[in-house]
Amino acid sequence: MSNLTINADRLLRRIQELGSLGRDAQGRLVRVAASDMDRIGRDRLVGWLEETGLEVAVDRIGNIFGIWQDDANAGQPPVMLGSHIDSVIDAGIYDGCYGVLAGLEAIATLKEAGFEPSRPIVVAAFTNEEGVRYSPDMMGSLVFAGGVGADEALAAVGTDGSILGKELERIGYAGRHQPGFFKPQAYVELHVEQGPVLEREAIAIGAVENLQGISWQRITIEGEANHAGTTPMSMRRDAGVAAARVVSFLADRASASPTPTVATVGTIAFEPNAVNVIPSRATFTVDLRDPDEMHLREQETALVAFLDKLAASAGVTIHAERLARFEPVTFDTRIVSLIEDCARANGLSCRRMTSGAGHDAQMIARIAPSAMIFVPSRGGISHNPAEFTPADELVAGANILLGVAARLAAD
Repeated sequence: MSNLTINADRLLRRIQELGSLGRDAQGRLVRVAASDMDRIGRDRLVGWLEETGLEVAVDRIGNIFGIWQDDANAGQPPVMLGSHIDSVIDAGIYDGCYGVLAGLEAIATLKEAGFEPSRPIVVAAFTNEEGVRYSPDMMGSLVFAGGVGADEALAAVGTDGSILGKELERIGYAGRHQPGFFKPQAYVELHVEQGPVLEREAIAIGAVENLQGISWQRITIEGEANHAGTTPMSMRRDAGVAAARVVSFLADRASASPTPTVATVGTIAFEPNAVNVIPSRATFTVDLRDPDEMHLREQETALVAFLDKLAASAGVTIHAERLARFEPVTFDTRIVSLIEDCARANGLSCRRMTSGAGHDAQMIARIAPSAMIFVPSRGGISHNPAEFTPADELVAGANILLGVAARLAAD
């Protein structure tokens, strides 16, 4: 099996076909979770799972599994591969989808080669990884890992007022299995990097050894609306200026951090949002990330202290709401080493690295040894139609996944 390679044409054709499904009238890829567009993608994936001869199972949160097992290994904890096929709005075609389709291709290649695994191999497509329509993101894998109850997640209200459970029923993907109906022996997720490191350093494979912790908050600053021309600067309670000070504080502190802290204010809205009125309210989100839990807590504590000081000095009222909080994840060292071994065996350069983005692997790592494989992203661009990884690099990553899966399934 050492010289076995995936069917490159089949993998690349499926990536392109899935990428063509779930587009709106403007041609944008909008396969957000539990939507009609998501159903189209799910239906095609299930068709490919069935063509490969896999048993298809869907759990209550809508996670899709393609299971390869036989009488000899049924009941053994499986090796699980996978990612997600839901997208952001106006997405690229590789994020998530590559990992699911490469996992399917790895299983198909092993089946066709007569490989006899000691344990089942499963490919998974998790629901609502992106979190665009329903919160939190990485929901399907979080529920599967037991981090949130299925009933609570199914009651999630979407940005459009829809209820996740009802939408899954409507599109035909409210499954009968309880989330977590099996426990993996190991989980490996192949993904485009979504960052510039591998391309910049001309390295073919990333062996992801850890994943940053994530802290999301929504900050609301209440000031006082007043006339923009007649109110002296010293007499203002300007929520807009206060918000700008928070943005500047976060950027400066992250830039000075001894660890790779990143801070982002990704959304902001003023009220009454008029050109000649001092803002009475500013509402914005804060995304803090760091691979070290202690440093992430320090950043959160520093923000709280700054907001308290700002409220007093600017004469405003500030409220912070927690939206999501995930601790950093350290992946399984054995699987990370196995990824490196497979890269060397394929003559590919490899480096260990941290994932700056959240992935389903961080949730599955709660219940099973897990790790990730990265391939380069052109220009580090993702969540964008310009997202791109060359075909040879996609194939190379899939072959590493194939090798890792075969080794894990032979144990």
